[in-house]
Amino acid sequence: MEKLNSKLYLENCYIIQENERLRKKAQILNQENQVLLIELKQRLAAAAKIPDLNLSGASAAVAPKKAA
Repeated sequence: MEKLNSKLYLENCYIIQENERLRKKAQILNQENQVLLIELKQRLAAAAKIPDLNLSGASAAVAPKKAA
């Protein structure tokens, strides 16, 4: 019985270590995702501020001319 307890104790220790390793990795990935999300929001905000020259130019070109 003591041998089984020792084996289970060691297995539990390994699981705890692996859990800590995965927790740290998940934390790093979460931080990277937050940085990427901020960057994406900034790019989208910047793109929304830039007028599309093709669209604004096309409407002026299509405007009807007055007949003389």
